Amino acid sequence: MLTASFRGNRASLANSVPKRFRGIATPRNRLASPTLSMIGGEPEAGEGKVYVHYDHVLPSRYDRWTARESFQFMYDRPWQDVQDFFSSVINGRLSLSELFGTERSLVHDNTKIPEACEKSGLESLPGGNRSGRWERRTYKIVLSYHGGSFDGWQKQRGLNTVQGSIEKSLGEFVDEKKAKLLKDKSLPVEGCAVVAGRTDKGVTALGQVCSFYTWRKDVEPQHIELAVNTAAPRRLRAVSVSEVSRSFHPNFSAKWRRYLYIFPFNDGENGELSEGTRKNVDKICSKANSACRSKGFGNDIGNEDLQSFILSDEDDDYEAGNKQVSFEVSRVNQFLQLLEGKLLSYKMFARDTKASRNIGPPTECFLYHARASLARLKGADHQGGRNVMCIELVANRFLRKMVRVLVATSIREAAAGSEQDVLMKLMDSTCRRATAPPAPPDGLCLVDVGYTDFNPATCLIKKGS
Repeated sequence: MLTASFRGNRASLANSVPKRFRGIATPRNRLASPTLSMIGGEPEAGEGKVYVHYDHVLPSRYDRWTARESFQFMYDRPWQDVQDFFSSVINGRLSLSELFGTERSLVHDNTKIPEACEKSGLESLPGGNRSGRWERRTYKIVLSYHGGSFDGWQKQRGLNTVQGSIEKSLGEFVDEKKAKLLKDKSLPVEGCAVVAGRTDKGVTALGQVCSFYTWRKDVEPQHIELAVNTAAPRRLRAVSVSEVSRSFHPNFSAKWRRYLYIFPFNDGENGELSEGTRKNVDKICSKANSACRSKGFGNDIGNEDLQSFILSDEDDDYEAGNKQVSFEVSRVNQFLQLLEGKLLSYKMFARDTKASRNIGPPTECFLYHARASLARLKGADHQGGRNVMCIELVANRFLRKMVRVLVATSIREAAAGSEQDVLMKLMDSTCRRATAPPAPPDGLCLVDVGYTDFNPATCLIKKGS
């Protein structure tokens, strides 16, 4: 059993640990609930809130990974191969269809998104004249960008973001009235881009949709496309630009979003269960610490403290229990298929959002398509490419980090040998610690956004794949 020393009592340890790590090193007394056993103690006077750790009691053949073990399993991967592949797709050297060895029908492979909103709607105006607010021209921009080259979509001061690059390039198309208002406020003359959905740092997009409007009459779609393509060459590209109705909104007009997650296997792994596979505990702990520091998680505390809360003296590790470190892709596919065609609340698979609304029911998502399949990643350094698992999810909406949590939880449950309806049962949990930490953003790609009814024929992973 591995232990770690810490100078001081447990209360001071829990309070000294950053919030993102609390719940790993905490005092523990066992309680029970229908789906989870909650480990934690009653707070003493002056201690404040006690963060708890959860152990599952849902049926499984093997013990489940802890949050630390899940984090390590997901991050200890050749993610650079995936990032290089996405870069090649964005620059037109490869396509997503090549993952599966055969040509697949994909909305954004050299085509535009079919939209009901594309009709101008201005033809119905009396005499066809536009005046006042009707003079505003709205443009829809379909973008592709490499997630590893930007600090996410959301514009933030001092960071290289997609929105920042886009709005800076759109500055030359801002009308005179708005330009004067910005200059009077000592603000840079930049356009305003409204997006279909913000992506996190490291997440790639092949068919992100945003809109921009101006009162200028001399702006043409090809002018905007050229400006965007020169903003960040080889990292950001305008797939298409078209003038649309004023009623078009990239987010509210959208009927579905499609995400693809590429999970790379290490050398020697092939997506099949390997009985009795174990990893050395010392090696796992060393890599977990290195992974945390490489992601910036350990920069604000000392090495001794980092070891203290990552390795709790009562935490299990791979060898301490009957735990598998491999899984079957077919099992992940079975888990996900049960979510298809259902309108469900995925609050347990969301992060950094309220568990439910203050008034009314929690946000629900309808999953049109949820599948996993083995594929071959071309462009890898070794001969023959690299084995990967592709997970395709299409829904009317996605909550924050929902795709990444679904991916990580599905893999964890597949390795544990859980029952087929485990994801459905996890939705009835009372704490988000029931699900796994989010999978790395490096493997996530926003493929496209749809504005007409979803067509299953456009899926990358077909039935029976």
